[in-house]
Amino acid sequence: MDIQFIGPASLATDGGIDFAAKLNHTDLVCHFSYEALEDIDADSFMGDAIDHFTKHQLKLLSIAEQKILNGHAHDGKIQIFSNDLVSD
Repeated sequence: MDIQFIGPASLATDGGIDFAAKLNHTDLVCHFSYEALEDIDADSFMGDAIDHFTKHQLKLLSIAEQKILNGHAHDGKIQIFSNDLVSD
């Protein structure tokens, strides 16, 4: 399985973040819900989704990668919600 996160991060219509990727050379949108962004580090979230995503990009993309590897990508999209976050 060939996964490439190519970006950039862009603001989604629901306030979350969309991040472009390729899965086996096919376009894939990784969507991170606004709630997932809030919950990744609630103490430092100040409402700017793109800045907050950038600060936690490695962890968030790691979560997306795991969901992709587990077969949760459908119709060119993978969605990451609060319940996908794992505690350290």
